[in-house]
Amino acid sequence: MDKQTFTEMLQSKFKIVRTEAGYTQDSMSQTIGLSKKTLVQIEKERILPNWTTCISLCALFRDSEVLTNSFGGDPLELAQVISRGHCVYPNYEGEALYWDDLDRKNGFRLQYNKNNKIYRVLNNMNQPVHASYIEREIRTYFMRQTDLQPV
Repeated sequence: MDKQTFTEMLQSKFKIVRTEAGYTQDSMSQTIGLSKKTLVQIEKERILPNWTTCISLCALFRDSEVLTNSFGGDPLELAQVISRGHCVYPNYEGEALYWDDLDRKNGFRLQYNKNNKIYRVLNNMNQPVHASYIEREIRTYFMRQTDLQPV
């Protein structure tokens, strides 16, 4: 797939991704960093999104089923290959010193980042599955996940 095809596919999925995520045009335009007018033009397929907008959509809505199904996998991975010719997977081993474990249960870990003040939940494969600035939200998510898991 080339950049043009990728951009055209994203243009055709913009509104669907927005509605899948439950965003209004106002909230989506603020999240992506576009004017509402530009967003409307993209959604009506009158203009193509620029490359920066495509990368923003892929990064911020990486968990979108619409994008995953459209591209057959991680949209950000594909964007990186198209843009750079290859994909680099970060090694996060060094980040451990920034995170404090707050709780562990059924293979899940609840962590807090001392630098950027976000909370996250890691699954039993040590992969982040949810993050938030709101402690109550992340603790609720953690409890729901761990209560569903067999002991």
